[in-house]
Amino acid sequence: MKHLNSLNAAAFAAALLAAPTLWAATAPTALGLAPTTSVAADDDEDEKEDEWHLVAGGDVYTGTGAVLRGASILIKNGLIHEIGYDLFVPEGAGETDVSGYRVYPGLIALGATSRVTTGRFAAEDPTWAIDPLSDPDEWMTSFEDEDLDLPTVDQDGFKSRYIDSYDPFSPYMTLALANGITACEQSGAAFKLRRDGIEGVVMNEDTSTNFNMRGGSARQRTRDGFAGAAKYLRDMATWERRGKPKDDEPSTRGVDTNSLRVLRNELDATFFADDRLTLLAIARLAQDYGFRPIVQGCREGWIVADELGRAGALVVLDPRERSWNDPESLYESGSSIENAAILHRSGCQIAVRTPSASIDTSGIAGRDLLSLSLQAGYAIRGGLDEEVALAAITLVPARVLGIDHRVGSIEVGKDADLLVTRGDILHYETLVDLAFVMGKIAYDKNKELYYAHLQPHQIAADLEADAAAESEDGSEADDADGDTDGDADESGDDD
Repeated sequence: MKHLNSLNAAAFAAALLAAPTLWAATAPTALGLAPTTSVAADDDEDEKEDEWHLVAGGDVYTGTGAVLRGASILIKNGLIHEIGYDLFVPEGAGETDVSGYRVYPGLIALGATSRVTTGRFAAEDPTWAIDPLSDPDEWMTSFEDEDLDLPTVDQDGFKSRYIDSYDPFSPYMTLALANGITACEQSGAAFKLRRDGIEGVVMNEDTSTNFNMRGGSARQRTRDGFAGAAKYLRDMATWERRGKPKDDEPSTRGVDTNSLRVLRNELDATFFADDRLTLLAIARLAQDYGFRPIVQGCREGWIVADELGRAGALVVLDPRERSWNDPESLYESGSSIENAAILHRSGCQIAVRTPSASIDTSGIAGRDLLSLSLQAGYAIRGGLDEEVALAAITLVPARVLGIDHRVGSIEVGKDADLLVTRGDILHYETLVDLAFVMGKIAYDKNKELYYAHLQPHQIAADLEADAAAESEDGSEADDADGDTDGDADESGDDD
């Protein structure tokens, strides 16, 4: 500081005017401050290194019908980069050796309640108490109410109303992951169950709209809505062929907006129905107007399976649902354990749901979302192929939610949402040992409260031994998100 004090004010000002860049580069050091860094240096620091992880040696059940024995999955930045044998693994990549275990895609739960991601009775979600399967009309109006003032933030290119209520520390989410659920649907939005933060947890939302076909008057209103929308589209096509004269452009007045968006392939059409007559009306409506319906319930679908198959229906059903046939009816009625198998053979895609949309340890065992794989097992008992049953809790639910380009199967380019198990995921005795979400271990059975005492796996023990060996060598073990020890950083923060 002495050389600065010796300068008079005039000389000091002249030096600043004459050489501003020199001052910018040297003054902070001269004043004892930290030197400035260039923009290029900042950019280099901001660039994150690629995170690589290898899930090695497991029997990979891809969810598309293929089984790769003893294969490896190379993950880059949370996405599946390569699947196969003798893969080139970049230096510094983490590795989880799952030899002798099976690897499956994460399960997807449809119609989950809000407690999965926000905890019980969350104030942020006004629809927590409404079951969309039992009361679809109230469920629809509950979150369409203009007075709800739901939170909205920019999430992966679209506005999400749900992200502010997402709780990565919810114990119910841990239970869901413990049972293999890595994604779920709540109030029309598709959530990824991440425990390391909230970035990217809302994958999609508002992709479908509900139509009421219960009762003759409701069916007629719905059909009239589609008829009006189809007429408008025909009139628009004629108007465009005529050169778009301004004086007679077709008006949208009186045209049902939801029907129009379905016919434009902007929305999927969802119907809640169980009885034969309503299902038949849905199938014929879809055939007449050329759209693919999503049918929730479909208890008597086996009776009109051919019609639903011709409509290309996506069917969401409970394989264990039972009802007696009507002895006074001239037609077949009631439930059938073969419902899922018959519908699939007729060309329908099958997604499986549970009787209850909640996750809880105090409810009736085997009826909530924790029994999702068990439900698929009941469909197998009714004649459904095992590959189709696996797709019914993975790939088909992803299609229902419009997220099958990201999850639902183990394929290159998709999110690395993986389950590691000792046995068949559809067997009631099989427990999830590890669950990966976006390539990071989100659940390790040996380290969680719920199932740690049941058949502890050896994967973590081996990895901990490796980590201890590294510590003895003076090396530092990596953490959960690129790890060599396989430990999940439950707080979501990097060390």
